[in-house]
Amino acid sequence: MSYKTLAGSLDGTGLRIGVVVSRFNEFITEALQKGALDTLRKYGCAANDITVVKVPGAWELPIAAKALAPQCDAVIAIGAVVRGDTPHFDYVAAGASNGLSNVSLQTNVPIAFCVLTTNDMQQAMDRAGGKAGNKGSEAAEVAIELANLLRQLKDRS
Repeated sequence: MSYKTLAGSLDGTGLRIGVVVSRFNEFITEALQKGALDTLRKYGCAANDITVVKVPGAWELPIAAKALAPQCDAVIAIGAVVRGDTPHFDYVAAGASNGLSNVSLQTNVPIAFCVLTTNDMQQAMDRAGGKAGNKGSEAAEVAIELANLLRQLKDRS
């Protein structure tokens, strides 16, 4: 028995990508954004096909992603929520996560989740270009791959 296997590629040529970036913990989110944009260009996304939108914090990522999604083949959501002494971290992290998941399902546009949820600032720095790599770059790869996969699936309809 033979099965057809579909997989997305890392060819960003012609893809329209939205990048929604939280300004809260900007030192971290700017590094993640740089990693994402460098990777998008590396894989062939044209600068004029990339739209960057800035929002105040991670809580606001879903509403901006929802507004941007219809114009895009994929969206990258970038934020950094660092645990503090109150439960605020839990509410913001859950709201961003659940909200972005819902946006992706409602719009059929893949949302690459690049919202760091760390226990301290060092863990965030490690993931924004430090010893754990740059999660913004990884999210850009996910966005490109999923956008290409969804194109294949739509072409089969």
